[in-house]
Amino acid sequence: MKIFVVGASGRVGKQLTDLLVAGGHEVYAGARHPESTDSNVHPVKFDMHDDLASLSPKLAGMDAVYFVAGSRGADLLQTDAFGAVKVAQAAMDNHIDRFILLSSLFATEPARWAGIPGLASLTDYNIAKYFADKWVIDNFTGNYTILQPGTLQDVEGTGSVTLDVTDGGDNPIPDVAAVLAAMLTQPATYRKVITMHSGETKVENLF
Repeated sequence: MKIFVVGASGRVGKQLTDLLVAGGHEVYAGARHPESTDSNVHPVKFDMHDDLASLSPKLAGMDAVYFVAGSRGADLLQTDAFGAVKVAQAAMDNHIDRFILLSSLFATEPARWAGIPGLASLTDYNIAKYFADKWVIDNFTGNYTILQPGTLQDVEGTGSVTLDVTDGGDNPIPDVAAVLAAMLTQPATYRKVITMHSGETKVENLF
């Protein structure tokens, strides 16, 4: 498959692109600084501040699109909220059926934020992700999946997770990337919001 990854130079994006390439896919790495992407991908300059008319042609010919970009609080409206919406719109403009969005735990359930350790201090981020997720749920015409992991950790992956969680928890970044890669062609994940954190099920046995 030809796959476009928005946010390919980020913490999750770098590991996701490596997994997709290892899986035999042709990966186009969208990043504001494409020179920072790996050499085994097609680097594409992709700035979330650009308008839809500028971004949309860059997705032409793709079979699937991932949005795993994040501003880490520095650009919530342009990147985390409206950036995700514009990429989803661009995917539809190009008749791309598969769109996978990396979000945040319980982003679509504001009533839960105050009661989950680690979420209460991220209210502005959660709000940005709420509007992006809701736009995709309400408007994306193809097979989207929204993955909502708990707190991301820069630690070695365990290879085991739990999906559809109802409590808070941590996620090694390699495990998040592995789940994102694994759900690419899985109909069981289509048009769903999936929560996750570390657990007991091997990623290869999830779907």
